[in-house]
Amino acid sequence: MSDERDSDAVLEAIDILAPAFEASGLQEVELEVGELRVRLARPAAAVPAPPAPTPADTARPAASVTPFGEPSPGMRFVTAPLTGVWYGAPSPGARPYVTEGTEVGAGAVVGLIEAMKLFNEIKSDVAGRVTRVLVDSGTLVKRQQPLLEIDPN
Repeated sequence: MSDERDSDAVLEAIDILAPAFEASGLQEVELEVGELRVRLARPAAAVPAPPAPTPADTARPAASVTPFGEPSPGMRFVTAPLTGVWYGAPSPGARPYVTEGTEVGAGAVVGLIEAMKLFNEIKSDVAGRVTRVLVDSGTLVKRQQPLLEIDPN
């Protein structure tokens, strides 16, 4: 396998394994398929798993809960639909798609994620005002990681 195909396959495997690994109590998981080998392990001093959800927790809409926490009360996150590199502008030096205070409509492009040499437009699923930009341009983001916090009011 070429180095490029190796890294793409590893990223895809991590996208698939990471959510299940985070939700499990496992300390380590290893997957080997052909030449591809992926190992995920928790640090020795890992933070204990969060407490089991209470009935009040399960009443919240599932779309707002991510492994990265929850938005401020009344706010909504725009999350990364895939793992890749986040870009807040269409090109280097260009004006960002959104900044804090920008009003966005549902379906508006708010950034790009580069994955496997492809740029994917990231669109807001809610209309409102951007209250926080949570990720710097050029940063590697994980699937379901919050990118922006939006006030839908």
